[in-house]
Amino acid sequence: MTTMRALIATTVKKQWQTFQLDVNNAFLHGDIHEEVYMHVPLRLENDNPCLVCKLNKSLYGLVNLLRPVHMRCISCGPESLSGSSRQTEHSTIHITVYVDDVIITGTDDVIITGTDLSEIAQLKHFLHDQFKTKDLGRPHYFLGLKVLYIADCVIISQRKFALDILKEYDCLPYSSLSTSLDPNEKLRANEGAPLSNPTYYRRLVGKLNFLTNTRLDIAFSVQYLSQIMQDPRESHLKAAFHLLRYLKNDPTLWIFLSNESACSLKGYCDSDWAACPDSRRSVTGYIVLLGNSPICWKSKKQETVSLSSAKAKYMSLRKQVSVFCDSQSALHIARNPVFHERTIDIEADCHFVRDKLHEGLISLHHIATGAQLAYVLTKALTGVKHYALLSKLAVKPSPQT
Repeated sequence: MTTMRALIATTVKKQWQTFQLDVNNAFLHGDIHEEVYMHVPLRLENDNPCLVCKLNKSLYGLVNLLRPVHMRCISCGPESLSGSSRQTEHSTIHITVYVDDVIITGTDDVIITGTDLSEIAQLKHFLHDQFKTKDLGRPHYFLGLKVLYIADCVIISQRKFALDILKEYDCLPYSSLSTSLDPNEKLRANEGAPLSNPTYYRRLVGKLNFLTNTRLDIAFSVQYLSQIMQDPRESHLKAAFHLLRYLKNDPTLWIFLSNESACSLKGYCDSDWAACPDSRRSVTGYIVLLGNSPICWKSKKQETVSLSSAKAKYMSLRKQVSVFCDSQSALHIARNPVFHERTIDIEADCHFVRDKLHEGLISLHHIATGAQLAYVLTKALTGVKHYALLSKLAVKPSPQT
């Protein structure tokens, strides 16, 4: 999903032509080079129980079955694609494949003003001969993401998916809430009565997790609810329905991908020290922007316990871009080797940050606490603070019903 958001954001900024293809029976186009056997289908069973079927082509559910299809896609055409792109002196073509969906985008910045449609058309024709594809034109719906084009800008949303969840769990009659979780409540793993049907809770959290592909505003809440999947309690289900009522407040929130030419990568990272009441591990959140367009975000509980808030912030700095952090202590740890003597309990790979800083691959910047965009990924905020951060992250209500 990060690849898709980054690709769409890039095509908007570069004004590339983009086309979506659908491969008919994609799984049957994969030639198998290993020996793979399967049980005889029920209707073909006979008196010999030792018989098996040897596969000559891929089938749905086969591990790595799409690798042959992808290799044919990236090695096809009059000139082969290196990995998933081909670049010459005058043009660039990118091809992205996910199961049976293909997106091709490219540009010609020298010979022709605009895009080199002839090369793209040639590639589409070749792919059709190889796989029998359906040309869907400009991408409008891909991997569950709705793509809308407005005045040369793009917005992506999962409005229908959000509404389907609210209908499935009968939340439409209830009043909406302005916060995704109660900021004053801390859930514990073993608190409350166990659920009689834990699968109900797990299925709900799984659906909410898919929704985070466009709803970065609920990434922290979903991470929070995912920590207790193994033994959910009634209090946890109540918190999950609190999140559903927050979604009802505005199920049409979308990510705005600007056509501004700025393509610099910026990262914001934050941590909430010892946030987990059971393990006392910190919660780390980060967001990466291409220009002003959010393309990557994550909220995650750290794997080890940090003995100070500065160490927790330092452990959240592992990004290969311009990184903004509101902890001066964490920045000092990264920049000054003297501080390492005081932080010997930090895992060795966390000092990766300082090494990359000295190599010039990243740059670290301090920002005021009020300007920390990653706050929304590390803690439950009040409604005013929550929506103030979302407005800075180009997360807005959809203009279409």
